[in-house]
Amino acid sequence: MIRNDRQMDVRRLRMLLELSRLGSMHEVAAEIGTTTSTVSQAIAALSRDVGTALIEPDGRRVRLTPAGHRLAEHAVTILAAVDAARLDLDPDAEPIGVVRVAGFATAIRRSLLPVIDDLRNTHPGIEVRVREHEPPEALALLARDDVDLALVYDYNLAPEPWRSDHDTIALWEVEWGLGMPAHEPRAPLAAFADRDWIVNSRHTADEEVLRTLASMAGFTPRVVHRVDALELVDDLILAGHGLALLPRGRTSRRGVTVRPLTDPTVRLRGYAATRRGRDRWPPLRALLNRLPQV
Repeated sequence: MIRNDRQMDVRRLRMLLELSRLGSMHEVAAEIGTTTSTVSQAIAALSRDVGTALIEPDGRRVRLTPAGHRLAEHAVTILAAVDAARLDLDPDAEPIGVVRVAGFATAIRRSLLPVIDDLRNTHPGIEVRVREHEPPEALALLARDDVDLALVYDYNLAPEPWRSDHDTIALWEVEWGLGMPAHEPRAPLAAFADRDWIVNSRHTADEEVLRTLASMAGFTPRVVHRVDALELVDDLILAGHGLALLPRGRTSRRGVTVRPLTDPTVRLRGYAATRRGRDRWPPLRALLNRLPQV
């Protein structure tokens, strides 16, 4: 039972939440810039505050007890509320600040660039700084608080397991199909079982989708090339070096076509992800309000 004569320190809760995520006091100390001893003392004090053990030995490391896991879940909501209050002290003020965005190239072009142009006219005090990253990289930056917004994607056949302390906004969806030389006839996916395949070099989601589709068609794809740039994927397809999943509606290189996939269809889904509670910060809110949503 939580003792009524003391209040839980926000910093201690943050350390507990990081411990639940990182699994090591040493890593928590490195993450927040303190010592392992300080983290240990903070967790011990938090245990005294709630009147129960929050960690237990696990070899040379420690792990959260069931009570520790439960409190870490509550910490997500508590810390989000604290962050929201801190960042939203004056919601009527003209938003001023630097909004750091990490995202994949398509979302930056499609969703972010028009917003930057609009903000330049309506809120000149907001500066948007852009970093191009695939979703795993962007979400890691968001988790470390190195960016304020991550533009990411998943597929309907490979959904992203979002973190409990992240909020997501669905932006748009794009159908994907089978990229192949235009001169080849339409055929069921199983007809390409003996072909080489090209997947993304910086993210595993499209490979997961490919393997799911191939499994349903009764074969295991032979992944030979791993490429990030879609233009290079086009070149490899045209040169006869493999097939790939590609977005439909995109202008591919002449000689490359993207056939539709059915039963099931494949859809890439774009999202805006923020840390819970941070979306009330006026500069970030001004940007989010202008993003097109489904």
